[in-house]
Amino acid sequence: MKGSSNVRGFSTGLVFGLILALALCPGLLGGHEACAKEPGDLRSAIAWVAKKTKPSVVHIEVIQPQSSPNSYRVPGSAPSFGYFLESPRVWGGFRREFKGSGTGIIIDRQGYILTNNHIVAGATGIHVQLPGGEQYEGKLVGSDPPTDLAVIRIRAGRSLPCVIFGDSDKVEVGEWVVAIGHARPSGQTVAQGIISAEHRRGAMAPNSYMDLLQTDIPINLSNSGGPLLNLEGKVIGISTLLSSRSPDLEGVGFAIPSNMALYISKQLLENGKVERGWLGASILDLTPEVARSLSVEKSNGVLIADLEKRGPAEKAGIRRGDILISYEGKPVSDSESLQNMVAITPAGSLRKIKVLRQGKVREVVVRIGSLEQAAMMRASSIKKLLGVDVRALTGKEVERYDLDSRQGVAIAWLDPEGPLGRAGFESNDMLLEINGQQIRSPDDFVALVKSLRPSQRVLLLGVDHRTGRTGYVQIVVPW
Repeated sequence: MKGSSNVRGFSTGLVFGLILALALCPGLLGGHEACAKEPGDLRSAIAWVAKKTKPSVVHIEVIQPQSSPNSYRVPGSAPSFGYFLESPRVWGGFRREFKGSGTGIIIDRQGYILTNNHIVAGATGIHVQLPGGEQYEGKLVGSDPPTDLAVIRIRAGRSLPCVIFGDSDKVEVGEWVVAIGHARPSGQTVAQGIISAEHRRGAMAPNSYMDLLQTDIPINLSNSGGPLLNLEGKVIGISTLLSSRSPDLEGVGFAIPSNMALYISKQLLENGKVERGWLGASILDLTPEVARSLSVEKSNGVLIADLEKRGPAEKAGIRRGDILISYEGKPVSDSESLQNMVAITPAGSLRKIKVLRQGKVREVVVRIGSLEQAAMMRASSIKKLLGVDVRALTGKEVERYDLDSRQGVAIAWLDPEGPLGRAGFESNDMLLEINGQQIRSPDDFVALVKSLRPSQRVLLLGVDHRTGRTGYVQIVVPW
């Protein structure tokens, strides 16, 4: 019986090995030369990919400031901003520095390195170690928090080995992949797995621009920021650390597709920031329920729920109630896919869009706007409604008031008769939160205000620029 079992086990292993070898190299059946120069089995394939790519995978170490909460909360609803200014501030906060680390990949022989934004965000010092042990100071070129990507640069004084990117649109579920990390100075790590799913959205912190590859390779501090590679040794994704405690996501990894990473890195290299396209339309997924209510058959497409006045979509003739079914010849499956397609469209370019209106397909040409243009229009409307305009905090303000550099805006202009003016705020006072949600930038402030309801009571956390005291003030949204 034992011998029979061993024979069956050997036969099963042989069949599985043959199937795996054919999957790795279809050329074994004849007439296919794509794998001629590459390994013929999984073990040697992974070793080959690792050996080819490891010289371009670097260790990144950062120094980041950290501070404790240091604000005084006024009980109940404060009648005005001046109310809490007379209250003593709780000075229990402190500042310290800690070290963080992660992985990056060299994308250009001149020393440009792509990594995760969360690794370098807010860093006061960046140090890069090459696989050979050489260490260099790194400087931030640009970052894009919405996609968790950043580019830094080192000057090594010589040409450096760099990775080769593949086409993430051609990645298939079930395809073997390799993840390489270098989060520890002592050495690199290599892991293998498969692509479990494509187009995963909403798995991380809510973000409209995340359209991720899912893999069964767990992403951790060791390989976050490193490359996810196919068996040709080409980068098809950038591993990103999952910030979720959901039990459904244990043992799961995510990667930013290489096509998105290439677009973002190019924008950061050219402009130091990412310029995203803007359509000027509020859209909803065409669910079966929505389709039935509109008396249309369920198909690909999104519903145009609302339009920005004088925005690109309205100017092109798109109407509320239209069903947008294709964008520049590509079918639109849901709202997030459309947002991603528009986001990577250069502002000012023309795009053909097809909509379904009253049972007929119509084609319109839209001149895509920019998110900066959208923010200016929205800020203008908020300036009229709230009587306030805001700006980013300066480095001196962050230092003087012991603030987190990633939180808060300052009041640049104030109407004394507006809601904030009547509440006692002044120019150069700072705003940190709206209804408990942190304000991270002027754009963030605009987005949070736009989400408020008419006549809603709003609790603002502010800092007085004269004394540095903090506290909460309540206002009512006037529209």
